[in-house]
Amino acid sequence: MKARHKQSRDPRGHWLLLILVLPAMFAALLFEGWTNHEVDGATTRSACTSPAPDAVVGGGPVVGINRNGIQTGSMPARTVALTFDGGPDPVWTPRLLDLLRRHRAQATFFLFGSQAARHPDLVRRIRDEGHEIGSNTYTGGALGEASSVRFSAELDLTQSALAGAAGLRTNLLRMPRTTSPDTLCGREWQAARRATAQGYVLVAADKASRKPAQGMVRQLSQTETAYRQTQRLLENRSVDRFTTVSAGLRLTPYAPVSALERWRGTALVWATAIGRAFSDAMTWTLGIAGALGVLRLVLLAVFARAHVRRLERSRPGAPWLREVTEPVTVLVPAYNEEAGIESTVRSLLASDYPRLQIIVVDDGSTDRTADLAEGIGDPRVLVIRKPNGGKAAALNTGLQYASYDIVVMVDADTVFEPDAIHHLVQPLAHPAVGAVSGNTKVGNRRGLLAKWQHLEYCFGFNLDRRMFEVLECMTTVPGAIGAFRRDALMNVGGVSDDTLAEDTDLTMALWRAGWRVLYEESAVAWTEVPTSLRQLWRQRYRWCYGTIKAMWKHRGAVLEVGVAGRFGRRGLTYLALFQVVLPLLAPVIDVFALYGVLFLDPLSAAAVWFAFLGVQLACAGYALKLDGERKRALWSMPFQLFVYRQLMYLVVIQSVVAALLGSRLTWQRMKRSGTAAEQIGGPASYKSLPTR
Repeated sequence: MKARHKQSRDPRGHWLLLILVLPAMFAALLFEGWTNHEVDGATTRSACTSPAPDAVVGGGPVVGINRNGIQTGSMPARTVALTFDGGPDPVWTPRLLDLLRRHRAQATFFLFGSQAARHPDLVRRIRDEGHEIGSNTYTGGALGEASSVRFSAELDLTQSALAGAAGLRTNLLRMPRTTSPDTLCGREWQAARRATAQGYVLVAADKASRKPAQGMVRQLSQTETAYRQTQRLLENRSVDRFTTVSAGLRLTPYAPVSALERWRGTALVWATAIGRAFSDAMTWTLGIAGALGVLRLVLLAVFARAHVRRLERSRPGAPWLREVTEPVTVLVPAYNEEAGIESTVRSLLASDYPRLQIIVVDDGSTDRTADLAEGIGDPRVLVIRKPNGGKAAALNTGLQYASYDIVVMVDADTVFEPDAIHHLVQPLAHPAVGAVSGNTKVGNRRGLLAKWQHLEYCFGFNLDRRMFEVLECMTTVPGAIGAFRRDALMNVGGVSDDTLAEDTDLTMALWRAGWRVLYEESAVAWTEVPTSLRQLWRQRYRWCYGTIKAMWKHRGAVLEVGVAGRFGRRGLTYLALFQVVLPLLAPVIDVFALYGVLFLDPLSAAAVWFAFLGVQLACAGYALKLDGERKRALWSMPFQLFVYRQLMYLVVIQSVVAALLGSRLTWQRMKRSGTAAEQIGGPASYKSLPTR
């Protein structure tokens, strides 16, 4: 049984996989953004300081450079080569193909490689209907402004896309930003020379002054305007033949394609499809996650306000009900808690509640926990020593020794306010209430990590509990401070050890048994939180893993009726959406946000981020006000988004994977320092209390 308190090795495999996956996600976004001109898409055309040779400027629109020098060509008289740049476009390419088929005309399509990889079916249709395919580069970026690496990528990736989509390798190239040959100027001409050195034939277009009857290469796009222009040209009676560039000049349009090129091209087509689907999914994910985040903030604010405005008489435990004065048994399970056990017990003894029985259950501690508790010497304190069996077993043992019908459960690192027990048990005046959650606050707030947890307790946990009470679906009575009817506990079989979140499991079991659970914000207890990331990871991993297991255990509540069904459909749905799904989406949001700042519109991305942060700060400020806390702690909240939030969603991811794989996590305890009462004068104020 000793194994229950051994610290298990932190599971790293799943989130190491996440660390590998996130860069891959970001790389996919970069590639998708590059192909959409979102990354490195802006170029500035330089002035023409070195025009192309006269043979090019004064020659035909088709240019080749070989060992015989520069050669140009033009279409024969009454022959028109229709050429379409860009695409394939899923809307206008099919319409253009239909138009060409009706007129029994052929054309040359200079395609973007990125679009060819996205729409391989259209590339195959162009080929199968006898049209010609050339390269318009991969993204349409200006080759004259491109680096050497990008120049090669623009041409080679296009060839790969065409090989994968239609099994061809084209010899024809239309350089973006090129119209007639005289536009091959400056850097564009230098890029043209590099392209022809690789075997490409450059295809420009005749000037607008040249007439169709003279023969011409006409440059069009794949748009509605181009469609109308094409229709008028096809109806021009001065043209005898509409053909492709290579057919008109008797060129060889394609080169042989090897099996390796086909394989690489197919891989590119698949990678493009995956990248596009991923980008679309990311957009939807960002929208869903953003909507969930805003919805949660709105719900918290609205229901917190509703909770505040509720008249005391409108809920159980209100002043018009009888005052609860029955004696109370306080259970304090403890394992190696010598640092704080005295402060906890003495704070309970200092309570203004008249009749208390305090049972400290030492669960096989290897330190002086039991000795220190016994050394207090108060007759109201009973110390029970038992073999190690875990927290649930310790609480059930304490229940066997409980003398009274109202039971308060307290963690051994928690310090109570003097009036906490009195306030905590008052809602039990209503016979339908089986349990009451108190207000847990962070006692040791020194250091940034502790301040973040302080904000989380106020902004997250306590606002959640206010909302849960209004909706009648309280999901957790925390182990730090909670009051129960003893018969309600016995009714559900005591505290279960089926999950590591025994407090959440117990709360859900009470709802399913027909009991109501409330929140009493005036019952304040101070707890000690982890002071290192490693300790915080272990604590939150245990909490999250246990909560997920408890949700699965009680999933049947969603289909039940009465208070159980109300809890299931409201409480479990909320937990699933906002404590499981939303954190799982958080890595995608961060990756997409980084992508937006770096490569899209940084001002818009920053505006959205600061707007959301502003809403969070407003809600957090409201939560601090409700809890009577100073708002100066808000300064640390923006920094929370860069470290703390990432740790929390890694915890959720790890917990979900562990739960799905059926792993059983062992109970892990936090190293205590006895600093829970720092905010109310320090532990020494309780150690010096006299005994009665």
